[in-house]
Order: sequence, then structure tokens, then C-alpha cells
Amino acid sequence: METVKYSVPSIHCGHCVKTIEMEMGEVKGVSRVKADLNSKTVEVDFGAPASEEIVVATLRELNYPPETGK
Repeated sequence: METVKYSVPSIHCGHCVKTIEMEMGEVKGVSRVKADLNSKTVEVDFGAPASEEIVVATLRELNYPPETGK
């Protein structure tokens, strides 16, 4: 199990948080997603078959790209 945390400046409201948590939660291998409006961060716990590349790609597809340099 791996945990990654990203700064996601495009989180602006509760709907953003719900969308990220719901959609990322659908990714196979993702066991926990916590998006935070106040800190504009997303923390994801995952294992195989998910990978950090898949997590980042999914966030980008949702239009919530993480800032580079976690």
C-alpha cells in the first residue's frame, strides 16, 4: 500500500471534493481518497493494480491536475 498527497489548486468547492473522492474511489486498487477544500490537497492510498501514474492521470482527466513537485 502506498500513500501519495498532492496539492490541487483547482479545488474550489465542496462539489470538487465530492467529485474527486467519488471518481478516484472508482479506480481499481485505490482504497482511500481524501480531498480537502481548505488545504487544496488530495491524499490517496492505493495498491496494485493502481499506480502513482494512474492516480495522476485520473486527476488530470477529472480536470483537477496536481501541482508538480508534490
